[in-house]
Amino acid sequence: MPRSFDTKSPPFDRLNEEQAGELVASLDIGYWPKGQAILTRGASSDHYHVVLKGTVEEHDDDGHVVAVLGPKETFGARAVVHGGAGARYVAAEETLTYLVPRETLLDLIHRNPGFAAFFYSDISRKLAEVAKGDKGQGLEGVLRTRIAEARLRPPVFIEASASIEETERRMTDTDTNSLLVRDGDKVGIVTRTNLSKAAILAKLPLTTPVGECSSWGLIGVDENEFVFDALITMTRHNKRRLVVTRAGEKVGILEDIDILGLFAGNSQLIPGRIDRAKGVEDLVDAAADIQGQVVRLHHQGVKVRDIAAITSDLNRHLFRRLFALIAPASIAEAGCLIVMGSEGRGEQTVRTDQDNGLLLAHPVPEEDLVRFRAEFQGALASFGFPPCPGNVMVSNPMWSQTIDDFVGQLKRWVHQPDAESPMHLGIFFDAVAVAGDGDLLARAKREFIGMMAGETAAIAHFAKAIDQFPGPGGVISSILATVGHEEPIDLKKSGTFPIVHGIRSLAIEKGLIETSTVERIQKIAEGHFFDEAFARELSEAFGYFMELRLKSQIRAHLAGTTEGESLLKPSDLTTLDRDLLRDALRVVKRFREIVRSHFKLGMF
Repeated sequence: MPRSFDTKSPPFDRLNEEQAGELVASLDIGYWPKGQAILTRGASSDHYHVVLKGTVEEHDDDGHVVAVLGPKETFGARAVVHGGAGARYVAAEETLTYLVPRETLLDLIHRNPGFAAFFYSDISRKLAEVAKGDKGQGLEGVLRTRIAEARLRPPVFIEASASIEETERRMTDTDTNSLLVRDGDKVGIVTRTNLSKAAILAKLPLTTPVGECSSWGLIGVDENEFVFDALITMTRHNKRRLVVTRAGEKVGILEDIDILGLFAGNSQLIPGRIDRAKGVEDLVDAAADIQGQVVRLHHQGVKVRDIAAITSDLNRHLFRRLFALIAPASIAEAGCLIVMGSEGRGEQTVRTDQDNGLLLAHPVPEEDLVRFRAEFQGALASFGFPPCPGNVMVSNPMWSQTIDDFVGQLKRWVHQPDAESPMHLGIFFDAVAVAGDGDLLARAKREFIGMMAGETAAIAHFAKAIDQFPGPGGVISSILATVGHEEPIDLKKSGTFPIVHGIRSLAIEKGLIETSTVERIQKIAEGHFFDEAFARELSEAFGYFMELRLKSQIRAHLAGTTEGESLLKPSDLTTLDRDLLRDALRVVKRFREIVRSHFKLGMF
């Protein structure tokens, strides 16, 4: 009986103790010299393999190596469960594998649905099973969050001699429900509730010094303590607010509602802060709240698509308020502010670059437009949105002009394309209106779809960008990880972009108005271009790439850099995640083949 077999590695971690014991008791070990074929494509097998030592290469029909498997990685499930191996597996060096007998594997699959999920051919059921195993981690993650990561309210001080009326005005001006009250060396706190009780219940004159209705028993916590510690402190002292300190200095106020925001996300609170903003500087903190929420929601196990939907809604609210604050009357009356790219598709999480534009119903004074262009881009930069490398921004006159001129530009991109035209058209097709006259964007989209109707060659030229990133590090269908060398995978180029652009090309051909990639996939499936099963596979693969990319982006964000935010080393993944990534990349490969065949891209 092998003693070193790891039953805690996926998929075996889904077995209970008794089942794991049965598995281990049934194992044998196989030896494979370098170059020997362990399984051939289409052949059945009496054993499911788990690599013990050495490496195994997976070959496709053309003899290309599409994956290299190392210790604890598995292969041969299709040969056992479905009666035919999906690829050829060859020992890349002297190799030992654990041999799981067919009878044992099938019996465990029959008895354990969670274990069985890993032998389904579709990625959606595998991911669903993984999600079940991850439940319950969110609460623990929040409780172990540092207080400094919560949204702390800045400490605003007022003198104890100030009147109740003056204190109320101070609260309104600083958008807070509590102030720290200073009386010499003594510091207390007063809340809006304290003021109401003093004025209404106790009937104190509004000229009464606020010190008379303040609480002087402040309870403090250090910003490096856990949220769990703050909850205990609030409960123990029957307090709804704590003073947060850093090296003994008061740096903020933590309220119970802020902790609730950590659990549920504070998306319901952010719009109010945005709406109350009196100037651009007031929106900076709200923008930071939106970004901080992405990290919190991810730590709580919220699905990446839900995070993206919440984030996109809040970002659009932010842009709408910014437009209202800085747009001169001429632009506010004639303009339509649009966001594009991933922001337009509702797939933005950790903020990347600016993708926005402005459509105008008619010409406006040039000085108004010049000022708005500069102020809008500058404000977004202050919020943490870096400039777009492709210059797809309001500040670029090409993306801020009258509707008539813009439609003329669309015609040139369609009928007289240059190297940049497909990119511009793709970005525009994802646009949504966030402020102003949305009918302007609707007209531009109608015109564009009308231009593309029946233009088979133009759409094929547009779709060809799906091959923009071929080869290793680009649109590939496998993970290459050999001993001594590992090429990082660009998740955007290899995963999300080919799905986004392929689906976008089909959506243009079919004149769809949906902007989100998943909604477009569903609409295309409803038109029977591909079946519901493949639509589900494609949607789940897309979601998995988004999840992996979000993890990489958060790591980069917390490290204070944007370098490598889309890059992933397979060795950084668990065995299960590498298996899921291979499945997702195979889905991408199949989809690219469908798109290339449909648009006859081999002719270009």
